[in-house]
Amino acid sequence: MKVTPSLHRASAPSKASTQAGRSWSRRTILQGLASAAALSPFTSLADSASPNPLQLPSTALRSQNPDSYWNRIRAEQFQLAEDRAFLNPGSLGAIPKSVLLQVQETLALQAEWPTDEVPRWGYESLEPERTEMAEFLGCHRDELAFTHNCTEAISYVASGLDLKAGDEVLMTNQEHPGGYSSWRMRAARSGILVREVEIPVSPKDPGELAQRMIEAIGPKTRVISFSGITSPTGLVLPARDICRVARDKGIITLIDGAHMDGQIPVDLHDLGCDYFAGSPHKWMFAPAGSGLLYGRGDALDQLWPTVCNSGWDNKTGMHAARFMMIGTNNRAIVNGMIAGLRFLKSLGADAVYARQQELARHIQSHVRERRYLEAVTSDDPRLFRAMFTFKFIPADLTTFWEALKSNKIYVLGGQRIRLSANIYTRNSDIDAFFRLSDRHFGK
Repeated sequence: MKVTPSLHRASAPSKASTQAGRSWSRRTILQGLASAAALSPFTSLADSASPNPLQLPSTALRSQNPDSYWNRIRAEQFQLAEDRAFLNPGSLGAIPKSVLLQVQETLALQAEWPTDEVPRWGYESLEPERTEMAEFLGCHRDELAFTHNCTEAISYVASGLDLKAGDEVLMTNQEHPGGYSSWRMRAARSGILVREVEIPVSPKDPGELAQRMIEAIGPKTRVISFSGITSPTGLVLPARDICRVARDKGIITLIDGAHMDGQIPVDLHDLGCDYFAGSPHKWMFAPAGSGLLYGRGDALDQLWPTVCNSGWDNKTGMHAARFMMIGTNNRAIVNGMIAGLRFLKSLGADAVYARQQELARHIQSHVRERRYLEAVTSDDPRLFRAMFTFKFIPADLTTFWEALKSNKIYVLGGQRIRLSANIYTRNSDIDAFFRLSDRHFGK
């Protein structure tokens, strides 16, 4: 007789879950999570359609009182401390309780049932999970692989393409180290050329950015690798326009989409890129260790895998999944990523995108009102979404940084600061940052 292990094993609550005003019933959540009830060592999380274990507030409330609606989402769906102003989800986003629970339950199942019958990422093609993610991103399942982060996905492309000494890779001068380092390594190793194109930090319109990149194309250009949304400033590039011109010229395109998935609508087929690297752990409510690698059509078949296991050369049956044959890995992260995707869909992606930019505009309005601040991000709403960057005119910010830390206000930057906002960001968090800056520099 085969015994199926239960997911409903009792466990002691963590310190975080018993904080005053922040406790939540694990049993209540389990009762509402159909996917947890259905999951066994022999089934896939993707076989269940339950998106979210806790009831969401009414969408009527979102229309009548948006702040009240989104503040309830934060209080009821997330573990974030009430006294913390978290203004840096652009580095690593917060995960909702449903994602935390799914990760915990998968790890508990693995501890209870450590056999080959328990799914193990690294030896699986994860077809149901990739199908669900691919449908959201506008591509086919066999064009999409799961990685650990965006940097890893970019490295697969940079290391896997057949390029020879003298071939040129174009990129902007505003790339994240994870976006340029693998290309520089390839240049040092095999003699390819890497050339940075200077683009304006505060452009007048998207066409100016496309023109800079297109005009930089030369006779040796083989690849254009660029961020769809830049990490330093949150600048949105006209990715579709750049990819269209590149394809007409026979040039390969790779989009660093770390800040795209979950911040703007992404339709990979419509974008027209050859490769796309994503980080759902920033904006899509996925746990850290989640990444995406997309290759248009048979583009992934043109890559040599960097990490190999059985199936690495199976271009007929595996396609994208052969980049996931990497040895034993943590299936809990994949289940958590799918739970994060379902949480996003349960809220409504368009509602999430709209709230993010509403918060970014609130940041923008504060910056405009202050003589000691200078906006870096363009005023054009087509050029920013959920991140807004500005710089301080005062030279010494030492005591201000200390004050931010003591007041539990978390941001990214130095003399130039990038504030980012997701649905769990409160307008009061943004206001708290600027009240503190006013006390230091005067309004």
